[in-house]
Amino acid sequence: MDKIKVLVVGAGNMGRSHALAYQAIPEFEVAGVCTRTPESRAGLMAELAPATPEFDDYARALEVLQPDAVCISTYPDTHYRFVKMALEANCHVFTEKPLAETVNECQELVDLARQKGKALAVGYILRQHPSWVKFVEVAKTLGKPLVMRMNLNQQSYGKDWGTHKSLLSSISPVVDCGVHYVDVMCQMTGAKPVRVSGTGARLTDELPEGKINYGQLQVTFEDGSVGWYEAGWGPMMSETAFFIKDVVGPLGSASIVAAEAGSRGKSSSVEAHTQTERILVHRSKVGENGELEPVDEYIDLDDEPDHDELCRREQLFFRDAILGQVDITEHQDSAVRASEILLAADRSSRDGAMIQL
Repeated sequence: MDKIKVLVVGAGNMGRSHALAYQAIPEFEVAGVCTRTPESRAGLMAELAPATPEFDDYARALEVLQPDAVCISTYPDTHYRFVKMALEANCHVFTEKPLAETVNECQELVDLARQKGKALAVGYILRQHPSWVKFVEVAKTLGKPLVMRMNLNQQSYGKDWGTHKSLLSSISPVVDCGVHYVDVMCQMTGAKPVRVSGTGARLTDELPEGKINYGQLQVTFEDGSVGWYEAGWGPMMSETAFFIKDVVGPLGSASIVAAEAGSRGKSSSVEAHTQTERILVHRSKVGENGELEPVDEYIDLDDEPDHDELCRREQLFFRDAILGQVDITEHQDSAVRASEILLAADRSSRDGAMIQL
């Protein structure tokens, strides 16, 4: 094919960044943009090539454009249906996380993509970040078992809180963002997750009945490693300790030290969510006098891509998958595994019981 023609579905923060990435990569062409209303895509359309087709009906857009690929950046409760429709139309698919709302649906989509020989990539943006890749690499030098502590609380208000309330109608904050950090934990341990427990709290009356805006999970792995993750959204959230990215092993610890990204007023910043700035590596080596030897070090990486650049790198990965230049089997299996852990944690928070995986 001369160009990989992509239908972009959803024009919010992620949809916009992905669309601009396609426009910047020579192998891609934005074939059209689909959103529920013209108003929701107006800003993006002004940044794309003139006369880019617009749609407010997804099925119609697939039928008219017959694209080579579809990029889905809509609310999570649409992902399964939209991905399946695209695969059945013989399209390659890039979808934002989570892949679907149940493990069976996630696996069904992966199996369908493999059956049809189509690339199916999920937006695990941290896998494209050099500092997060380094963070995982360092964690693997700390021995076993590992203790992994991560969170992403967001003090959101105004427009951001409005967006979060819409999201919370279909997904908990732990499931929405947790797939990234649980995936990181799985990479660090390389071990099979065996059990999960979760808790949650409803800190506002502004949500539909039964919905929560705070949650946390604990996951135990076969090698004895344990992981903790928490996420909360809303104007009531504390910013004192919203940015914890920490791993501890018998031989020491590694921590993302993001003084700027972790400062007050940054918890709702999309840019801050992926920043690392530097990694502090601590070694637990003790001298003859029983004191720690001074071997701590900071790792600074020059390559600190911003949000749009990370999205561009995601689409380069998607391009390579479409062209058969990269095997995405592990990527897809990891997407199913992370969803299994998060969905089990969500079920645990509602049922009050630990879930065996």
